[in-house]
Amino acid sequence: MSLPYAATLATISSLVPDPKLHKPRLGIVCGSGLSTLVSSLKHVVVIPYSKLEGFAESTVPGQKSSLAFGYMGKDNYPVVAMLGRFHPYEGYKPSEVTYGIRVMKRLGVKDVIITNAAGSLTRNIPIGTIVVIQDHLALPNLTGMSPTFGPLTSPEYLRFLPLGDAYSPRLRRFAFLASHDLQFPDEALTEGVYAWVSGPAYETPAEGRFLRNAGAHVVGMSTIPEVVAAREEKLEVMVLSLVTNQVIIPDTYRSIKAEVEAELAGQPIDQQEIGTVSHEEVLAVGKLKREVMRSLVERIIELVSSETANAKV
Repeated sequence: MSLPYAATLATISSLVPDPKLHKPRLGIVCGSGLSTLVSSLKHVVVIPYSKLEGFAESTVPGQKSSLAFGYMGKDNYPVVAMLGRFHPYEGYKPSEVTYGIRVMKRLGVKDVIITNAAGSLTRNIPIGTIVVIQDHLALPNLTGMSPTFGPLTSPEYLRFLPLGDAYSPRLRRFAFLASHDLQFPDEALTEGVYAWVSGPAYETPAEGRFLRNAGAHVVGMSTIPEVVAAREEKLEVMVLSLVTNQVIIPDTYRSIKAEVEAELAGQPIDQQEIGTVSHEEVLAVGKLKREVMRSLVERIIELVSSETANAKV
C-alpha cells in the first residue's frame, strides 16, 4: 500500500517558513481536552489536517484537527504536535490512525510523547492522576486489529515486532525528574499498565473487572496503534495518561430477584443506583488539569533538549 508521504512533506515545507522546523526532533500527540499543549509552542505554525494529504479529520469533541510546529522550552527545541488523533471507532483504517506518527518519523522526529485521557480501573489511582505508562494490554491487537497486520509496507520493518521494550525508560525517567523539578506532590504521577479497548462504548462493570484482574490500571480507546507504529519506525515512546474518570466496577450487583422478593413480602426495597460515565466528564477533568499536563510536557522537553545539547559537547 502506497501512502502519500512525499506530498505531505512537500506541503509542510511550503507552509512552514522556518527551515529549522522542517526537521522537528520530538513529536507530541494530544489526547481529549489536551490540545492546549500548543500554548507552550513559540513561533507556532498550525496546519489544518484538511491541507495535508493522507491525514484524516478528528470527529471527537475536545480534539482539534491540526498539525502544529514550533519551539518549546528554554533552548527552543523544535517539535511537532498532533492536535487531535484518529481512532478505529471513528471508522478509520489502521494506516490512517497511525499516519501522523509515520509522518513524524519522516520529518526527523526521534522521540514521541503521546498523551491521552483514560479511565482508572483502581481506587488507588484517583481522578486527576497522571500515569506514566510502563506496559500495555491491547485486546484489539490480540484479536485482529493490529496496525502491523497485512503486507509489510517497507523492507525496514520487522515482520514480528517486539514490544517488550515499547516504553522508553529514558523518557519515563525524564517524566519523574520533571515532576520533581516542578515540585508536584508525590501522588501527582504514578506508573501503570494501559489497557486499549476499541470503544466507543464505555466498559461494562464486568469488562472493567476483567481488565483490572488482567493487570491493567487504566483503560482507554486510543494510543496503542500509535505506540506500535512508533516502535515499528524505531522511535522512542513515552505515554502520559491523565485519569479523567473512574471506571464503574461495583463490588456487588443490584439484585432484581431480591428486590422482587422484598416487594412481595411487603419489605422496603433498597435500590442500588448504577453509576455511568460521560465524555463531558472526561473533557471537564482534561480542562482542569491541562495546565499541569502542559507544564509537565514542557519540562520533559527541556530535559530532552538539555540531554541533546550535552551529547553534542
